[in-house]
Amino acid sequence: MNKKKVSYAKYGYIFSVPFVIAFILFTLYPLVFTIFLGFTDMKGLGSTLATAHVQEDLFANFKQILGTGTFRTALSNTIGIWIANFIPQIFLALLLAAWFTKTKPVKGQGIFKVIFYMPNIITAATVAILFGALFGYPMGPMNDLFKTLGIIKEPYFFMQNKTWARGVVAFIQFWQWYGYTMIILISGILGINPELFEAAEIDGASDFKKFWSITIPNIRTVLIYMLVNSLIGGLQMFDIPNLLVTKSGPNNATLTASVFIYNQAFSGSYMYNRASAASMIMFILISICSAIIFFLMRDKYEVAEKKAIKKAEKAMKKAAKGGAKA
Repeated sequence: MNKKKVSYAKYGYIFSVPFVIAFILFTLYPLVFTIFLGFTDMKGLGSTLATAHVQEDLFANFKQILGTGTFRTALSNTIGIWIANFIPQIFLALLLAAWFTKTKPVKGQGIFKVIFYMPNIITAATVAILFGALFGYPMGPMNDLFKTLGIIKEPYFFMQNKTWARGVVAFIQFWQWYGYTMIILISGILGINPELFEAAEIDGASDFKKFWSITIPNIRTVLIYMLVNSLIGGLQMFDIPNLLVTKSGPNNATLTASVFIYNQAFSGSYMYNRASAASMIMFILISICSAIIFFLMRDKYEVAEKKAIKKAEKAMKKAAKGGAKA
């Protein structure tokens, strides 16, 4: 009796249909639509595709955005706030990851991990309300503390000071995400072959030497992921700057690129075309920065090895061709 082969491939396609539909409707279509809008003159609350026209100068919206001082300020603020929160974030996350993965286990490390990770699960609105109350004016815990210490005599409006406003936003970003970064780094460290650490310990290597010479090189891919992920999240910073500081603070001190895009699209004249152009500019910027990160953090030894293999293969082919001609 010949048994018919049962193909289960069709069930895989059936199960993937809901995802494909959701992706097309909620990701692909908005993306394509946004790209299209960047080349049109579509603006105004009641505007539709029927009333929009593709501009004669296709890059007019892009030129206008790049020539706008407010956008340059927003981009500068975004990069500055991201750098100010990422450097201490990755440093503290690496320190904690090394502490939790050392040879002698830390007592109660599960509780510590939960405490460090907890800020990441708190909603942005809740965090904004919390820190808005802490730095409240004219009454707030920080004002009361500074008065008690004799630092100030009169209530101080922290959110109307550029340095304080940016510093608080950067601190919140750091406070919310260092626990997440720590967990990812711990998972990367736990994936390293323990025999490497045992061999280093037998050779008398110190904890710092093991961390620098074994841990860091072996979590290179994890570090690249964290850096690119943080870069994307940092350049898309929106909720905290928008919710914490009213109207982006003094002289747009906390105006970020995402808040600028939101203001262009959903306030004032509803410049959908300019908002789309600004979004595409940010996409290109993120892509370029990500490519640079991948290039700078590539494994040079692996690249050199691949080049040597290719060179050897070419030499073998030339030798084979020469032998065939002879």
